[in-house]
Amino acid sequence: MALKPFYNEMYGEGGAVRPHYAAFAEWLNTTSAEKIEQNRQAADLMFHRLGITFAVYGETTGTERLIPFDIVPHVIPGDTWEMVSRGLKQRVTALNMFLHDVYHDMNILKAGKIPADMVLENSQYRKEMVGINVPGGIYAHVAGIDLVKDADGE
Repeated sequence: MALKPFYNEMYGEGGAVRPHYAAFAEWLNTTSAEKIEQNRQAADLMFHRLGITFAVYGETTGTERLIPFDIVPHVIPGDTWEMVSRGLKQRVTALNMFLHDVYHDMNILKAGKIPADMVLENSQYRKEMVGINVPGGIYAHVAGIDLVKDADGE
């Protein structure tokens, strides 16, 4: 069975298991490949049943794909998570500020930072939301923010 990308995150210099992966490494070492594959298939089935899918923009087939899911978790140590969580909160705050602007003053569109037609003609744009103040300024209650690492592993 081929384990996916985060498997490599488990190991540090010299091939030692990183401390924050110790519990998972123990589970992985004591669980059969068949059981892991069974869990993988169960997760895929659940995602399919719940509709946890996405479409690829520009694809004409209209086929929904399952959200990529790795049974090997990406364990983030606490000190790293503190920094990452601040960044995630900043991104979601920026997203909500953008949506507020789009449905109110439209400064970002007026400034030409984003072509107005990309927003105003988008199928997800809701004209009925113009001028509406939402509770707490929260337009996006759920947001998918990708985490990536640079060449230095940051």
